[in-house]
Amino acid sequence: MGAGHAHPLYLDRGGRVHRLAPEVKIVAVLLFTIVVVLTPPTHFAAFAGYSALLVVVTAAAGVPALWLLKRATIELPFVLLALALPIFGHGERVEWLGLSLSVDGLHGAWNIFAKGTLGVLASLLLAATTTMRDLLLGLDRLRVPAVFTQIATFMLRYLDVLADDARRMRIARLSRGYDPRFLWQVKAFAVGVGSLFLRSYERGERVYLAMVSRGYTGRLPVLDTRRAHPREWAVAAVLPLLSAGIAVALA
Repeated sequence: MGAGHAHPLYLDRGGRVHRLAPEVKIVAVLLFTIVVVLTPPTHFAAFAGYSALLVVVTAAAGVPALWLLKRATIELPFVLLALALPIFGHGERVEWLGLSLSVDGLHGAWNIFAKGTLGVLASLLLAATTTMRDLLLGLDRLRVPAVFTQIATFMLRYLDVLADDARRMRIARLSRGYDPRFLWQVKAFAVGVGSLFLRSYERGERVYLAMVSRGYTGRLPVLDTRRAHPREWAVAAVLPLLSAGIAVALA
């Protein structure tokens, strides 16, 4: 339960983007996403420009394009929802391959697909270049309420412990010849979840009391006091500034 805790989406490439302070990357991705969301869906050239910017950032970060695209499939449920909009939408309709499609539905589907894809790719790039610990540290430096960052920190530190508890409980259940696979056998699973919750709650109480006895006041000590250099802010500002320029120029 040390301080490393690199999440599965992190790629240790050691590039310049990786070395940027986490708070500047968080702000850059947030502002880029805001620009994308505010862009009208009919400005197709602007979305092409945003995509080109992400391609450049991907190359600079050394993130493999195939790795990025595979993990972007997380948005598939939203894409499937978007595909239904032209069929069930109202208003003016057009004929395409024997199908009657709603114009408003087509615009809505494109809006979901384009903005959702760009947002997911930008978030994946942030995750691929920043460890979970640094993400939490960056949020703390950006003055996110301490209660949120502390909860996320404890969750990160004890997620592996909970997963290991769940694994041992499953092995114990299997060793006793019980492997529920059907709905009417769900009782064992429900009992296991309840036991895991009680164990986690009791462990949390013990850990909290131990921390208080050692001087915990509601905020963990910050071991890394380095602040982002103005040069890092300038480098990170390139992405949102160029995206804003594209939005204005192609409006």
